[in-house]
Amino acid sequence: MSVAVRFAPSPTGLLHVGNVRLALVNWLFARKAGGNFLLRLDDTDEERSKPEYAEGIERDLTWLGLTWDRFARESDRYGRYDEVAAALKASGRLYPCYETPEELNLKRASLVSQGRPPIYDRAALRLTDADRARLESEGRKPHWRFKLEHKPVEWTDLVRGPVHFEGSALSDPVLIREDGRPLYTLTSVVDDADLAITHVIRGEDHVANTAVQIQIFEAVGGAVPVFAHLPLLTDATGQGLSKRLGSLSVASLREEEGIEPMAVASLLAKLGTSDAIEPRLTLDELVAEFDIAKVSRATPKFDPEELLRLNARILHLLPFERVSGELAALGLDDADAAFWEAVRPNLSRVAEARDWWAVTHAPVAPATDDPAFLAEAAALLPEEPWDLSTWGTWTGAVKAKTGRKGKDLFLPLRRALTGRDHGPELKNLLPLIGRTRAQKRLAGETA
Repeated sequence: MSVAVRFAPSPTGLLHVGNVRLALVNWLFARKAGGNFLLRLDDTDEERSKPEYAEGIERDLTWLGLTWDRFARESDRYGRYDEVAAALKASGRLYPCYETPEELNLKRASLVSQGRPPIYDRAALRLTDADRARLESEGRKPHWRFKLEHKPVEWTDLVRGPVHFEGSALSDPVLIREDGRPLYTLTSVVDDADLAITHVIRGEDHVANTAVQIQIFEAVGGAVPVFAHLPLLTDATGQGLSKRLGSLSVASLREEEGIEPMAVASLLAKLGTSDAIEPRLTLDELVAEFDIAKVSRATPKFDPEELLRLNARILHLLPFERVSGELAALGLDDADAAFWEAVRPNLSRVAEARDWWAVTHAPVAPATDDPAFLAEAAALLPEEPWDLSTWGTWTGAVKAKTGRKGKDLFLPLRRALTGRDHGPELKNLLPLIGRTRAQKRLAGETA
């Protein structure tokens, strides 16, 4: 049996890191098993589903490298859901209910006040044909509930281990709304069955749904997949994430924070597992290391500062070829491998390279606190061509001439050449600055 998994987001907002973590785990699981990954848009919530959000989902996954083998859209499958609903009605598993939301709320409140679980009382099953006709003559339209069997529901979860529910402790779920539209609990099962999904990997907020959906799988004659329920990701303070609020959205990490896709993937692949979080440059590396058995049941927290630190570590490893496009997008069309290798150890984001391009290729106002010393140093500048050995040769000569060493030698030179107290190694920057600029800056000129 070939492994098939799916990522099924609703296009009702921006994907956040919690959503993408589920997509990534599904993708890694499929690739590790040589299986396939389905992207399915659960877009039956027509009021809140938007084309721009659907496009954003595809854009975010593509940016991360999470390519999909198959694509489906729930809104294309209404006819199929109608067929399944008709069969469930005919078998007596789907029954009409006429309570209003207000009436249901009162029932739930009454049960809770008595210390009882708010399980639907199946009052609709006691209605006669005459009762239903009367209610419909009053203008009420039925919603349809699935009649659960009051038997144990059990499965072995790949994350949680053995899971057990008593069917009698579950409330019959609504599968069809008053307006005739199917709800997630039904559409998800029909899609998973029809599209031969073998493993459903999703958040632990769906555990109770799974107990219900296993019975629906059985009722529609679909093969019950293997389930894995991951603890939900929170922010650094332990608060939940919301795509409608844009919490830690992938789009903001990419477009506003300047984070590399492999920093996001490297962090999310290891959060909540027994593996150490280390920078990885390719998804293939993450596939090779992936094992869903390493996922812990503890709640993982997403810390943006940890992501930024990891982003910096990845940049320090990336070759020029991997960032040349980003540098060009920043307007640094002439940047080359020498420039990138000189500045990357000091970057947290690629965009920061613009600052060092300005230092090496644009006028800089030098900091010249010790002009006499700088004049002596300028007189000792070697002739070009310069290379990575020039800095050592030059500072050795300056040290011999002036007797200076350590911070007293190097800091005045750095401040004059770059206008800054800190930065990349000057042995790497000096050849990029060039002799003409260096001489002028040492003389206190903006150059």
